[in-house]
Amino acid sequence: MSSDPRHQALIDTLGAELTPVRRLAPPWLRTLGWLLVVAAIAALLLVHYGTAPMLHRWGGAPDLAWATAGAVLTTACAAWAAFALSVPGRSRAWAWLPLPAALLWFGASGLGCLRTWLAPGTSIAGVHQSADCLVFIVSFSIPLSALMILLLRRACPLRPVRTAILVGLASAAASASLLEICHAYDAAATDLLTHALAVLIVIAANAAMGGRLLSRR
Repeated sequence: MSSDPRHQALIDTLGAELTPVRRLAPPWLRTLGWLLVVAAIAALLLVHYGTAPMLHRWGGAPDLAWATAGAVLTTACAAWAAFALSVPGRSRAWAWLPLPAALLWFGASGLGCLRTWLAPGTSIAGVHQSADCLVFIVSFSIPLSALMILLLRRACPLRPVRTAILVGLASAAASASLLEICHAYDAAATDLLTHALAVLIVIAANAAMGGRLLSRR
């Protein structure tokens, strides 16, 4: 205790102004909460479109199912890594968590580039349909990114840009997974390039804006 009464008065004043802070939930629990929102959107899309068209496409082209599995795993891993990186003291290695799933997603999606060569009679997306995919992924990524940024702002990310990139990856992967529910075309080079462009746009936008929002002022 300070012998100077002024110091003690200052300590008492500061102590009186303190307000209780609610402890943050662990990263895995916050990840689960965000994924439940994604799952709720998926449920609404499944109610509207049904599962038959998606399962029919997967039956004819199993690589589409593997690509979707990779996108779903990328969603979960990137979200978990973003929440983990927001905790001071956590290793930077968390940023690599989504890499294996992302490789599965991109690799299986790349097989779609061979679609017209392996199956010349297949139905592939044209330029306009591919543009719709870009709009879908970007549009769904906006609220999902905003929600995760809002959840992360209560933490203290010491690497805001890296965390924001993971936010963009998680949101884009989630939107690509949701797109598979209502995607009426087989994958092709044009379609895949559009998807890749949409994912890059979402990641770049998060890195530019999310990094600022997550920075401590």
